[in-house]
Amino acid sequence: MKQYIIRRLLQLIPTLIGISIIVFAISAMVPGDYITAKQNPNMTAEKAQQLRHIYGLDKPEYQRYFIWAGNMLKGNMGDSLQHKQPVTKVIGNYVWNSFIIAFFSLIFSWLIAVVAGVFSAKFQYSLFDKFVTLFIFLCMSLPSFFIGLLVIKIFALEWGIFPVGGMTTAGMEPGSWAYIVDVLKHMFLPTLVLTMLSTGSLTRYFRTGMLEVIRQDYIRTARAKGLKERTVIFKHALRNALIPAITLLGFELPALFGGAMILEKVFVWPGVGQVYLESISMRDYPFMLGFTIFLAVLTLIGNLLSDVLYGMADPRIRLK
Repeated sequence: MKQYIIRRLLQLIPTLIGISIIVFAISAMVPGDYITAKQNPNMTAEKAQQLRHIYGLDKPEYQRYFIWAGNMLKGNMGDSLQHKQPVTKVIGNYVWNSFIIAFFSLIFSWLIAVVAGVFSAKFQYSLFDKFVTLFIFLCMSLPSFFIGLLVIKIFALEWGIFPVGGMTTAGMEPGSWAYIVDVLKHMFLPTLVLTMLSTGSLTRYFRTGMLEVIRQDYIRTARAKGLKERTVIFKHALRNALIPAITLLGFELPALFGGAMILEKVFVWPGVGQVYLESISMRDYPFMLGFTIFLAVLTLIGNLLSDVLYGMADPRIRLK
């Protein structure tokens, strides 16, 4: 196991180099830059050229890449052109806001998906199974912004239970109990929508896994021994059905920190996803490149983590 992890970590180096080249090349092909994206009608051509020289935008693409890659090796992602702060600081300011709603939606979606998937497979073709299947396809087919606007209309505008958007109410004292309750109220709707979007595909995955497991011979043997149905389903069937799902946990790592760009825009949630979307429109290359590499590293680590967890959960899998 130790040799496998070391070998996989070494393989990440050329992969990251390739990702950095591709990401930088794609960003270089985007027309315009930070100066043109600001659309300042009072800016003269001479002033724009001076700013490009200050920001290093007038250098050839290959030279800009090596400067950027060299700084990345030193742990320096550069300064955000839009926020006038180091990229690492900007990420640190916003990424935990995205992490809050992503973490709670991950917990809720997995709990709901496991329970719904188990009972849907147990009572296959029943009314409950048909309802779950309908719910799955609804969550998978409806776009996130539509569901977001729908829950805002119902829960915020018509019923007035939750705030329309934002993270806190102006004037709240940070750290107080009232402040925590206020944040929980603001995060309920985006967490609800994100949970609905994640639960659909997860429930389908668990249902398929349970249907395959409950048809196995050892499940029939467990029932023939006179074990309670609850013990057969939750101790024997569910335990083995969850083994393939363990690999999904590793891929949740970048999702926890990546932010939900569309939802954060709809709910005006100050998350890193919304900042990343704005950096693309503003051609904020340092932040756009730095955050993309940050997500790429999390994806590779999550992929490695999922392989290791799968090998630990199922001894029949040999990691080579």
